Amino acid sequence: MSKAKSSRDKRPTQPALVRVTRNSSTHSRQADSVQSQVSGTSSGPQAHPGGRQSDSGLVQDLSLMSVSEQKASAARRGRPSKTGSSGTAGSLSGTQPQASPSIPKSGLGTIARLIKLGRLKNIVVVAGAGISTASGIPDFRTPGTGLYANLEKYNIPYPEAIFNIDYFSNDPRPFFSLAKELYPGNHQPNYVHYFIRMLHQKGLLLRMYTQNIDGLERMCGIPEDKLVEAHGSFETASCHLCYTPYPAEEAKRAIMCGSVPTCSFCQATVKPNVVFFGEDLPENYFQHTTDFPKADLLMIMGTSLQIEPFASLVNTVRPAVPRLLLNRGAVGPFERKPLRRGDYMELGDLSESVRRLAQVLGWHQEIEELMWGQENQCVPQLGTSAMEEQAAQGRRGVEVPPGRWPKTSSLGATGARSGSEESDASETDSMSTESSGPSN
Repeated sequence: MSKAKSSRDKRPTQPALVRVTRNSSTHSRQADSVQSQVSGTSSGPQAHPGGRQSDSGLVQDLSLMSVSEQKASAARRGRPSKTGSSGTAGSLSGTQPQASPSIPKSGLGTIARLIKLGRLKNIVVVAGAGISTASGIPDFRTPGTGLYANLEKYNIPYPEAIFNIDYFSNDPRPFFSLAKELYPGNHQPNYVHYFIRMLHQKGLLLRMYTQNIDGLERMCGIPEDKLVEAHGSFETASCHLCYTPYPAEEAKRAIMCGSVPTCSFCQATVKPNVVFFGEDLPENYFQHTTDFPKADLLMIMGTSLQIEPFASLVNTVRPAVPRLLLNRGAVGPFERKPLRRGDYMELGDLSESVRRLAQVLGWHQEIEELMWGQENQCVPQLGTSAMEEQAAQGRRGVEVPPGRWPKTSSLGATGARSGSEESDASETDSMSTESSGPSN
């Protein structure tokens, strides 16, 4: 017995595995239950020095806000809340001095208040294809309109095969046909992308983790060091077999011309460095091991949380950290009822939800100005009327009030704007609505 114990004590610890591949398994739903068990322990990242006081203060803020929102909700229904002796109908009929009238009584309002109080300074954003639908790029899994529902013309055995590395190795033509439509340059970032960039400009964005390969995050100006493209991008290319780098522009020209680029070293097929099912994730993906324990807010946008290991990232923040889901429908741990304390959902049209949050924060006008300056240099295209340009901006989610065209010189240079402009604040309650089919 003592010998067996001694043998166990001397057994070397197993090193952590660093190879992680992309897959579409949904078995990691068990990770959420593991997170619930972890929430009752003091080990792991939540036990780091200096974290307890911050976490307890944040939980207290969230609890107080939840009580305030319950009272307000009960008042609107005309009956008392179950929050103690002070929660009577009479006390609810008056004004609530602690609640700002411009902030809606919802998850958006709670998160906005914490940001304004300076309690949330390290925000991690997790995003999927749903953030790009307003730019004209379909998501993957929405029935009828999603990418996977419209792949019949590629004659593949099942939808995900188009991103399967073994299938690509056997026949790369279906992916290359699709790649002509997916290559960056045909679409522009929308309001959601610029909201995330505004988080960066305000010094609040710790990191953005995206599943998207459309490059719109880069295009809108999110710095490379703040961006983790977990499923790769079209920015670089390499041989899919020996991984020898290949000029990305040459690969693009060949694909656009209907040719198959080949490796000069082993003659295998070259592809853009988009991560296929069965391939290793990029090295910077593993920054999540330090980013998520450090986060004080997790924003989840436009994703179905069905692709692993990306989907399990949402369960790696500390238990006291609030999580906000902005999506078409409830996904992952947000399908659980009741929700974990500190979890909030705003369901419905993603662009509208993000716009409401920006209005509550007072950032709406700044985001509009940022979009104007980044996408158009504040100058309408030559030969395009103001009305046509205004309509084009509206399709990308930019509000262009009449008479707001900037002054330009005879050479077309942008005139300087003078004066500061007030930021918008929404005074209407945010209404969450569900729709079928979550985004990827």
